[in-house]
Amino acid sequence: MIAPLLGLPSLPVADLPAYAGDRGADDLQWKTRALVRIAAGRPFVWVDDVIGDADRRWIDVDHPGAALLHQVDPAVGLTSADIGVIATWLRDVETFAR
Repeated sequence: MIAPLLGLPSLPVADLPAYAGDRGADDLQWKTRALVRIAAGRPFVWVDDVIGDADRRWIDVDHPGAALLHQVDPAVGLTSADIGVIATWLRDVETFAR
């Protein structure tokens, strides 16, 4: 929904399961496993206001592709600095894939 408003191409978006509480017994976010499953080994960017160490460790171990887990300040939202970090990462991933 946001990409066309920003002049970006249509991008794939993860269709996540219903909210099941912030964290499970394993301390993972409710969406972590689903994001990795949907990514299916492909590079992906996860932008969220809550990304924990357990999520980062789990993705490092269980996702074979590149992943950027970018946490934003919920009081501020997505900033131009955040977009810059994401854009740089995407360029680096594209360069590495060549």
